[in-house]
Amino acid sequence: MTYAETYARWRTDPDAFWMEAARAIDWDGPPVRARDADGGGWFAETSVNACHNAVDRHVAAGHGARTAIIHDSGYAGRVARLSYAGLQDRVARLAGGLAARGVAAGDRVVIYMPMVPEAVVAMLACARLGAIHSVVFGGFAARELAVRIDDCAPRAVIAASCGLEPGKTVAYKPLLDAALDLASHAPDFCVVLQRPELAAAMVPGRDLDWSAVASAEPHPCVPVAGDHPAYILYTSGTTGAPKGVVRPTAGHLVALAWSMRAVYDCGPGDVFWAASDVGWVVGHSYICYGPLLAGCTTVMFEGKPVGTPDAGAFWRVMAEHRVRSFLTAPTAIRAIRRDDPEGARLAGRDLSALRAIYLAGERADPPTVEWLAATTGKPVVDHWWQTETGFPIAANPLGLAGGVPARAGSPAVPMPGYEIRVLDPQGNPLPPGALGAIAIRLPLPPGTLHGLWNAEARFHASYLAGFPGHYETGDAGMVDADGYLYIMARTDDVINVAGHRLSTGAIEEVLAAHPDVAECAVIGIASDVKGQVPLGFICLSRAARRGADEVAADCVALVRERIGPVADFKRALVVDRLPKTRSGKILRGVMARIAAGEAVKTPATIDDPAILDEVRAALRRIGLAGT
Repeated sequence: MTYAETYARWRTDPDAFWMEAARAIDWDGPPVRARDADGGGWFAETSVNACHNAVDRHVAAGHGARTAIIHDSGYAGRVARLSYAGLQDRVARLAGGLAARGVAAGDRVVIYMPMVPEAVVAMLACARLGAIHSVVFGGFAARELAVRIDDCAPRAVIAASCGLEPGKTVAYKPLLDAALDLASHAPDFCVVLQRPELAAAMVPGRDLDWSAVASAEPHPCVPVAGDHPAYILYTSGTTGAPKGVVRPTAGHLVALAWSMRAVYDCGPGDVFWAASDVGWVVGHSYICYGPLLAGCTTVMFEGKPVGTPDAGAFWRVMAEHRVRSFLTAPTAIRAIRRDDPEGARLAGRDLSALRAIYLAGERADPPTVEWLAATTGKPVVDHWWQTETGFPIAANPLGLAGGVPARAGSPAVPMPGYEIRVLDPQGNPLPPGALGAIAIRLPLPPGTLHGLWNAEARFHASYLAGFPGHYETGDAGMVDADGYLYIMARTDDVINVAGHRLSTGAIEEVLAAHPDVAECAVIGIASDVKGQVPLGFICLSRAARRGADEVAADCVALVRERIGPVADFKRALVVDRLPKTRSGKILRGVMARIAAGEAVKTPATIDDPAILDEVRAALRRIGLAGT
C-alpha cells in the first residue's frame, strides 16, 4: 500500500486505522476500540505488557537464539552479543530482584547508566513489573540528577560505576552520591553495576551490587492498563525546569511497531542501529523498544562519530554488524564530514546490507544530506519528531511501497495520526510556502505524550494554550503546495529583519553550501535600525583551502546572492566549535543570549561548557556579549 493510500485510510477512519495497527501487539485481552469512550486517550480500556511484547513473545515463538542486542564499545574495543533468550533471562531475574525489594507496578525507578546492555535490561525489567522508569543521561551533573529524583520520587535508582569518553573514564557513582545528598527524596535502595574500568565505593545499607540483585528468581510479566505510564523522560530543554514527558504504554507500543515497518522498513532479524543514547527519546524508541518489538537486532554503540578512534567509526559499525537501517543526528554527519570531507574512511567498508540512513534531532541541511548520499550511495531520509511525540511526525516512509520522492531540505510528509498546520501568531492557517508556527491538530495519535509528570497546568500552558485545538510544536517552517513539510527553525529562532520574518535555517542552508564550511549556525542580534539582523557562525572543514576571512566574506556574498539584501546578512564569525547539547542540538538560543550580553546559566545538557567561553570571546572581538 502506498503512502497516499495509507494516509487517506487514517484520515477516513482513525480508529479503524489504529485498531488494525494494534494487531501487531500481544494484548492481555484484545482492545475493543482504539480511542477511549470519552475520546481522551488511546487503548486505555485494555491491558498489556511492554516487556512481553519486546522480549518474551519472540522467545515463545521459537526465536530465542536470534540476537537481540549487539553492544559495540568503541571506547573499550569490545563487542558483545545477547540473544533474545539471554535477554529474557537477564530481564526476568533483575525484575525478580527489584520485586523482592518492594518495586511494584506504578513505582518509579531512575536509571542512570551509560550505553551498556544493562541499561536496556533495566528498562525492560521495570516494564516487566509495570514500574515506571525514568532514564537520565549518564554523567548528568549531580544537581540536575537531584532535580529529576525529587520530581519523580523513585523507589530505586539503578546506576553504573562509570561511563567512558574518549581518553577518559567518567565516574558516575560520586555524581549519584552527590545528587542523593542534594535531593529531598531518598530512594529505598540503589543498584550499581560495577564496570571493569572503575569500581565504585558503595554506601552500606543503601547500595546493592548489580550481580546480587540480578540473580534472583525470574519474575513474570505484569499486565498494566493501556494508559499506564511506560516511562517518564525529562526533556533536554536549555531553559527552565525540566519537563517530565509521560508516555502511555499501549499507544507507545502500537505506534513504534507501526513505525518500524512503515517508516524504517525493518522486520524480524534485521539489524537496526540508532546512534544515540538511552538517555534521549531516540534511545527509548529506537534503541530499546522499537527494534525489539519488531524482532530486530538493535545495536548499542558506546562511542562518538569521531574520536573512537576516527571519523570511520560509523562506517565500521555498519559494515561489521550488517546494519539495514541507520538513524543518527545531522550533527554527527557534519562532524564526520568535517574530519573526512572526501569520505576516505569509508574505503573498503561493505555497506551492502544498508537500506537507508535516517536523520533526526536537528534540521538536516541539504549540503549535508547531499554529501552523505553521494559518499555512501544510499538513500538519506530526513525525518522530524520530538521527545513529546515518541515517533516520527513527518518522514519518508520507505516501508510503504518505497515511500515518496525525496525533496531537499524537507523531512517529507506527515505520518498517519498527524494533521500538520502552519499558523500565524493569531492562529490563522497560512498558505503554502508561508513561514509560520507548526502545529498539529488535536487529537494527537497513539504513542504521544498524554501529559507531564505532576504538571498538568504546565502541560496545557506549554503545548495546548497557544493555539486552541492544536498541539504547539515550538518549531517554525512551511508546507509546500504538495504537502511537503520544511522545518526551518525553532519558533524562537525566527528573526524579524525590518518587518521581514526570516528563518535561521534558510540562511544556514546557504552557508553550509560553501565547500569550506563544515558546520554553521545563525542567530539574530539586536539592531537599532532594523530590529534584528542575522549573525553567522561558521566552522571550517579540516580540508579548507582558504583562510577564515576569505571564507567569511564568501559566505556574506552567498547569502546576498541567494536570499537577497532583505536578509541584511553582513557578518560571519569563524569559530572552531559550536555549543551543542549531548544529543547534538546546537544551542542557538544560548548563543543569542550571550551575544545580547545576558547572564547565561550553563545548560545542564551541554556537551562541553568550555565552548560557551569560546563563543563569548569571538563575540567580544566584534563588540558584542556585553563588552
